[in-house]
Amino acid sequence: MKEYLKELYPGSKEEYFNLLQNNLKNKQKRFIITVNPETLMQSEKDSELKKILNNKKYSYVPDSIAVVKAAQKNKIILKERIPGIDIADFLLKEANHQKYSLYLFGAKEEVLEKLITKINKEYPNINILGYNHGYIKDKTKEMTKILNLEPDIVLVALGIPLQEKLIESIFPKVKKGIYIGVGGSFDVLSNSKKRAPKIFIKLNLEWLYRILKEPSRIKRFYQNNIKFLFKINK
Repeated sequence: MKEYLKELYPGSKEEYFNLLQNNLKNKQKRFIITVNPETLMQSEKDSELKKILNNKKYSYVPDSIAVVKAAQKNKIILKERIPGIDIADFLLKEANHQKYSLYLFGAKEEVLEKLITKINKEYPNINILGYNHGYIKDKTKEMTKILNLEPDIVLVALGIPLQEKLIESIFPKVKKGIYIGVGGSFDVLSNSKKRAPKIFIKLNLEWLYRILKEPSRIKRFYQNNIKFLFKINK
Protein backbone atom coordinates (compact mmCIF):
# COMPACT_ATOMS: atom_id res chain seq x y z
CA MET A 1 0.00 0.00 0.00
CA LYS A 2 2.88 2.36 0.73
CA GLU A 3 4.02 2.21 -2.89
CA TYR A 4 0.87 4.10 -3.95
CA LEU A 5 1.84 7.04 -1.77
CA LYS A 6 4.88 7.65 -3.99
CA GLU A 7 2.61 8.23 -7.00
CA LEU A 8 0.59 11.05 -5.39
CA TYR A 9 0.90 14.56 -6.77
CA PRO A 10 3.44 16.31 -4.48
CA GLY A 11 2.71 19.93 -5.33
CA SER A 12 0.18 22.47 -4.11
CA LYS A 13 -3.45 22.73 -5.06
CA GLU A 14 -2.71 25.91 -7.04
CA GLU A 15 0.05 24.16 -8.98
CA TYR A 16 -2.25 21.26 -9.80
CA PHE A 17 -4.98 23.60 -10.98
CA ASN A 18 -2.45 25.23 -13.30
CA LEU A 19 -1.75 21.80 -14.79
CA LEU A 20 -5.47 21.28 -15.40
CA GLN A 21 -5.74 24.69 -17.05
CA ASN A 22 -2.95 23.75 -19.45
CA ASN A 23 -4.50 20.34 -20.15
CA LEU A 24 -7.80 21.96 -21.10
CA LYS A 25 -6.18 24.72 -23.13
CA ASN A 26 -4.06 22.25 -25.11
CA LYS A 27 -6.88 19.70 -25.52
CA GLN A 28 -4.98 17.03 -23.58
CA LYS A 29 -6.56 14.30 -21.52
CA ARG A 30 -6.23 13.46 -17.83
CA PHE A 31 -7.88 10.84 -15.62
CA ILE A 32 -7.83 12.09 -12.02
CA ILE A 33 -8.10 9.59 -9.19
CA THR A 34 -8.69 11.00 -5.72
CA VAL A 35 -6.75 8.86 -3.29
CA ASN A 36 -7.97 8.56 0.28
CA PRO A 37 -8.03 5.72 2.85
CA GLU A 38 -11.19 4.28 1.30
CA THR A 39 -9.56 4.13 -2.15
CA LEU A 40 -6.55 2.28 -0.79
CA MET A 41 -8.45 -0.08 1.49
CA GLN A 42 -10.87 -1.06 -1.27
CA SER A 43 -7.97 -1.75 -3.62
CA GLU A 44 -6.83 -4.47 -1.20
CA LYS A 45 -9.90 -6.55 -2.05
CA ASP A 46 -10.70 -5.29 -5.55
CA SER A 47 -8.20 -6.40 -8.18
CA GLU A 48 -9.72 -4.14 -10.85
CA LEU A 49 -9.31 -1.04 -8.69
CA LYS A 50 -5.80 -2.17 -7.78
CA LYS A 51 -4.96 -2.39 -11.48
CA ILE A 52 -6.19 1.19 -11.97
CA LEU A 53 -4.00 2.40 -9.09
CA ASN A 54 -1.03 0.60 -10.62
CA ASN A 55 -1.41 2.41 -13.94
CA LYS A 56 1.24 5.12 -13.83
CA LYS A 57 -0.41 7.01 -16.71
CA TYR A 58 -3.22 8.34 -14.53
CA SER A 59 -3.17 11.31 -12.18
CA TYR A 60 -3.31 10.55 -8.44
CA VAL A 61 -4.08 13.31 -5.94
CA PRO A 62 -4.05 13.17 -2.12
CA ASP A 63 -7.72 13.60 -1.25
CA SER A 64 -7.40 13.34 2.54
CA ILE A 65 -5.15 14.53 5.36
CA ALA A 66 -4.71 10.91 6.47
CA VAL A 67 -3.02 10.09 3.17
CA VAL A 68 -0.83 13.22 3.35
CA LYS A 69 0.29 12.40 6.90
CA ALA A 70 0.92 8.75 6.00
CA ALA A 71 3.09 9.85 3.07
CA GLN A 72 5.06 12.29 5.20
CA LYS A 73 5.64 9.60 7.84
CA ASN A 74 7.17 7.49 5.06
CA LYS A 75 9.42 10.41 4.03
CA ILE A 76 7.30 11.27 0.98
CA ILE A 77 6.75 15.01 1.01
CA LEU A 78 3.32 16.22 -0.11
CA LYS A 79 2.52 19.93 0.14
CA GLU A 80 -1.17 19.58 0.91
CA ARG A 81 -4.33 17.60 0.33
CA ILE A 82 -6.26 18.29 -2.87
CA PRO A 83 -9.91 17.30 -2.25
CA GLY A 84 -11.95 16.05 -5.18
CA ILE A 85 -14.70 18.55 -4.44
CA ASP A 86 -12.20 21.41 -4.76
CA ILE A 87 -11.10 20.05 -8.14
CA ALA A 88 -14.73 19.79 -9.29
CA ASP A 89 -15.44 23.33 -8.10
CA PHE A 90 -12.37 24.65 -9.90
CA LEU A 91 -13.28 22.84 -13.12
CA LEU A 92 -16.78 24.37 -13.11
CA LYS A 93 -15.33 27.87 -12.68
CA GLU A 94 -12.73 27.29 -15.37
CA ALA A 95 -15.36 25.86 -17.73
CA ASN A 96 -17.48 28.95 -17.23
CA HIS A 97 -14.51 31.28 -17.77
CA GLN A 98 -13.30 29.54 -20.93
CA LYS A 99 -16.68 28.29 -22.22
CA TYR A 100 -15.70 24.63 -22.04
CA SER A 101 -18.10 21.72 -22.50
CA LEU A 102 -19.25 19.55 -19.60
CA TYR A 103 -20.92 16.20 -18.96
CA LEU A 104 -22.34 15.15 -15.59
CA PHE A 105 -23.09 11.57 -14.63
CA GLY A 106 -24.22 10.30 -11.25
CA ALA A 107 -26.07 11.05 -8.00
CA LYS A 108 -29.82 10.96 -7.44
CA GLU A 109 -32.04 12.45 -10.13
CA GLU A 110 -33.29 15.28 -7.88
CA VAL A 111 -29.73 16.16 -6.80
CA LEU A 112 -28.53 16.23 -10.39
CA GLU A 113 -31.44 18.43 -11.47
CA LYS A 114 -30.62 20.90 -8.69
CA LEU A 115 -26.99 20.97 -9.80
CA ILE A 116 -27.94 21.59 -13.43
CA THR A 117 -30.21 24.47 -12.35
CA LYS A 118 -27.37 25.94 -10.29
CA ILE A 119 -24.86 25.64 -13.14
CA ASN A 120 -27.24 27.28 -15.61
CA LYS A 121 -27.71 30.15 -13.16
CA GLU A 122 -24.20 30.65 -11.80
CA TYR A 123 -22.08 29.36 -14.70
CA PRO A 124 -24.06 30.37 -17.81
CA ASN A 125 -21.08 30.05 -20.16
CA ILE A 126 -20.64 26.32 -19.60
CA ASN A 127 -21.71 24.21 -22.55
CA ILE A 128 -23.55 21.28 -20.92
CA LEU A 129 -23.40 18.48 -23.49
CA GLY A 130 -25.51 16.16 -21.39
CA TYR A 131 -26.17 14.59 -18.01
CA ASN A 132 -27.75 11.55 -16.42
CA HIS A 133 -28.42 10.35 -12.88
CA GLY A 134 -26.61 7.43 -11.32
CA TYR A 135 -29.53 5.02 -11.14
CA ILE A 136 -29.80 4.16 -14.81
CA LYS A 137 -29.30 0.46 -15.57
CA ASP A 138 -26.96 0.64 -18.56
CA LYS A 139 -24.03 2.67 -17.28
CA THR A 140 -21.69 1.28 -19.92
CA LYS A 141 -23.92 2.71 -22.65
CA GLU A 142 -23.81 6.09 -20.90
CA MET A 143 -20.01 6.05 -20.89
CA THR A 144 -19.98 5.26 -24.61
CA LYS A 145 -22.25 8.25 -25.16
CA ILE A 146 -19.83 10.45 -23.21
CA LEU A 147 -16.89 9.13 -25.23
CA ASN A 148 -18.59 10.00 -28.51
CA LEU A 149 -19.53 13.52 -27.36
CA GLU A 150 -15.91 14.36 -26.44
CA PRO A 151 -16.59 16.80 -23.57
CA ASP A 152 -13.81 18.97 -22.16
CA ILE A 153 -14.76 18.00 -18.59
CA VAL A 154 -16.50 14.88 -17.26
CA LEU A 155 -17.60 14.59 -13.63
CA VAL A 156 -18.74 11.11 -12.58
CA ALA A 157 -20.40 10.86 -9.16
CA LEU A 158 -21.01 7.15 -8.62
CA GLY A 159 -18.71 6.43 -5.69
CA ILE A 160 -15.51 4.43 -5.43
CA PRO A 161 -14.74 2.09 -7.18
CA LEU A 162 -17.53 2.12 -9.79
CA GLN A 163 -16.81 5.62 -11.07
CA GLU A 164 -13.11 4.83 -11.58
CA LYS A 165 -13.86 1.53 -13.32
CA LEU A 166 -16.32 3.15 -15.73
CA ILE A 167 -13.95 5.98 -16.61
CA GLU A 168 -11.08 3.54 -17.09
CA SER A 169 -13.21 1.43 -19.44
CA ILE A 170 -13.32 4.22 -22.05
CA PHE A 171 -10.26 6.31 -21.22
CA PRO A 172 -7.85 4.62 -23.69
CA LYS A 173 -10.16 5.84 -26.48
CA VAL A 174 -10.62 9.35 -25.05
CA LYS A 175 -8.99 12.01 -27.23
CA LYS A 176 -9.18 14.97 -24.85
CA GLY A 177 -10.73 16.12 -21.59
CA ILE A 178 -10.46 15.99 -17.81
CA TYR A 179 -12.21 12.95 -16.30
CA ILE A 180 -12.67 12.59 -12.56
CA GLY A 181 -14.75 10.51 -10.17
CA VAL A 182 -16.15 12.87 -7.55
CA GLY A 183 -18.09 10.58 -5.20
CA GLY A 184 -20.75 12.49 -3.28
CA SER A 185 -19.64 15.93 -4.46
CA PHE A 186 -22.83 16.58 -6.45
CA ASP A 187 -24.72 16.69 -3.13
CA VAL A 188 -22.54 19.56 -1.92
CA LEU A 189 -22.16 21.34 -5.26
CA SER A 190 -25.96 21.35 -5.69
CA ASN A 191 -26.43 22.65 -2.13
CA SER A 192 -28.38 19.49 -1.26
CA LYS A 193 -25.88 19.05 1.57
CA LYS A 194 -23.72 21.61 3.31
CA ARG A 195 -19.97 21.33 3.20
CA ALA A 196 -18.07 21.61 6.47
CA PRO A 197 -17.53 25.16 7.82
CA LYS A 198 -14.27 26.81 6.77
CA ILE A 199 -12.65 26.27 10.15
CA PHE A 200 -13.11 22.48 9.80
CA ILE A 201 -11.64 22.62 6.28
CA LYS A 202 -8.68 24.74 7.41
CA LEU A 203 -7.92 22.35 10.28
CA ASN A 204 -8.31 19.30 7.99
CA LEU A 205 -11.28 18.09 10.04
CA GLU A 206 -13.92 17.70 7.34
CA TRP A 207 -14.10 14.00 8.21
CA LEU A 208 -15.11 14.89 11.77
CA TYR A 209 -17.82 17.28 10.57
CA ARG A 210 -19.29 14.60 8.31
CA ILE A 211 -19.43 12.12 11.18
CA LEU A 212 -21.05 14.69 13.48
CA LYS A 213 -23.68 15.41 10.82
CA GLU A 214 -24.15 11.76 9.86
CA PRO A 215 -23.26 9.41 12.76
CA SER A 216 -24.04 6.44 10.52
CA ARG A 217 -20.68 7.16 8.83
CA ILE A 218 -18.78 5.91 11.89
CA LYS A 219 -18.73 2.29 10.70
CA ARG A 220 -17.48 3.33 7.26
CA PHE A 221 -14.85 5.56 8.88
CA TYR A 222 -13.61 2.67 11.01
CA GLN A 223 -13.54 0.21 8.10
CA ASN A 224 -11.47 2.60 5.98
CA ASN A 225 -9.65 5.32 7.92
CA ILE A 226 -8.86 3.52 11.18
CA LYS A 227 -7.86 0.26 9.51
CA PHE A 228 -5.78 2.26 7.01
CA LEU A 229 -3.81 3.87 9.83
CA PHE A 230 -3.06 0.49 11.41
CA LYS A 231 -2.04 -1.01 8.09
CA ILE A 232 0.12 1.87 6.90
CA ASN A 233 1.97 2.09 10.24
CA LYS A 234 3.01 -1.55 10.34
